[in-house]
Amino acid sequence: MSRGWVRLQAVAVSGSVAEGLMLTALPLVALSITNDPVQVSLVNIVGQAPWLLFSLFAGVLIDRVRRTTVLGVAYVVQAGAALVLAVAGVAGAVSLPLLLVVAFCVTSAQVLGDGTTGALVTDVVPPDRFAAANTRLMLIDRGAVQFVVPPAAGFLVGVGSGAPIAAVAAALLAVVLTRGLPGKVVVRPRSHPLRDIADGLRFLVRTRLLLSITVAVALGSFSASAGMALFALYSLEILHLGTVQYGVLLTCMAAGWVASAFFVHRVVARIGYSWSMRIAQIGMVVTQAMIAVLPPWAAAIGFVVFAQSAIVMLWNVCSQSSRQRFTPAGLLGRVLTSHRALAWGMNPLGALTGGLVASAFGLRAVWVAATAIQIGALTVAWLGLSPRAFADAERVVAERPDDSAAGTADETAADTAGDAVGEPTAGKSR
Repeated sequence: MSRGWVRLQAVAVSGSVAEGLMLTALPLVALSITNDPVQVSLVNIVGQAPWLLFSLFAGVLIDRVRRTTVLGVAYVVQAGAALVLAVAGVAGAVSLPLLLVVAFCVTSAQVLGDGTTGALVTDVVPPDRFAAANTRLMLIDRGAVQFVVPPAAGFLVGVGSGAPIAAVAAALLAVVLTRGLPGKVVVRPRSHPLRDIADGLRFLVRTRLLLSITVAVALGSFSASAGMALFALYSLEILHLGTVQYGVLLTCMAAGWVASAFFVHRVVARIGYSWSMRIAQIGMVVTQAMIAVLPPWAAAIGFVVFAQSAIVMLWNVCSQSSRQRFTPAGLLGRVLTSHRALAWGMNPLGALTGGLVASAFGLRAVWVAATAIQIGALTVAWLGLSPRAFADAERVVAERPDDSAAGTADETAADTAGDAVGEPTAGKSR
């Protein structure tokens, strides 16, 4: 085990703690200011905006600047945002506009940090360990750390500005640890950044399998964001939970993510990508509908969000693997960021819609609407991610010329993108 890999895991733990504290604290702090669903959802809307506004350019930045520098800057931004919120809390100056600025900064740092961490994996572990390394980082980010962070954040918010102060400490620790990571000097390409972005977008849109996945994820992200923007309010007004209990409910989501990591690969190996992704979409529809109609039993909702996270993990494994399998090496980074911008860019609109629906029809109506939208995602997945679509995509890969050097010439990458779309193919999600 290399020293760089150990250090990268330590950075991931510290950064995930800081990020988890802030993402859990922000909606709770918003509820201390207002119970208006539209205003509460605004925090989520603005917080999700960087995925739409910044993802494409973040991918180019990560490829053109020393990655350890980019990662360090991301955590400095995160620490700064947490410090502003902590000082405002102590001074009694917390306001909705301030929360919007803090939420935007936190997610901007997340966009940079997530992309850079994934890219740094290739610098610190050998290729035959990529899968194991990525699984470990995923568990750190979305699983093991979040067992502790959400209830801790709920408790710290309840006692004052503890959550932002703890987030500052964790983010600064991540900055210090980042300095020990090995970082390669990046050779600046001669092509224009906008052309680099366009190449990735063009391949994604023209490759039907990947486009189907992105459309399904966009609809699913819209649906999930509508619910998550109001989930804290749902737990308070429908389930009658306090801040600590709300954190425990979020921990149920993390538990589902972790538990599924031990068997997802066996499910995929047994029934294949097509049926795994179709079944995952069915599960997402069912769990959204259950939140809409179940009585206010916190234990039942905890089980539902546990199952929902496990289902999302199944989908994510298949979708990420599909992009990696069916994208030429020289285009992979830009295709990943293009997917995030197109798919996750729907999050702010979903959060806004959730607030408007809740304001007009009540909180439960949000999950009724989310279920209807998720049915649209299921339809796209069912039609576009058939076994035949995956077989056609595999045939295109088999017929594609070796693209191992595609990243050295934009003309080669663009030509490869055009060659890969000649046969029916299909898509991916979060």
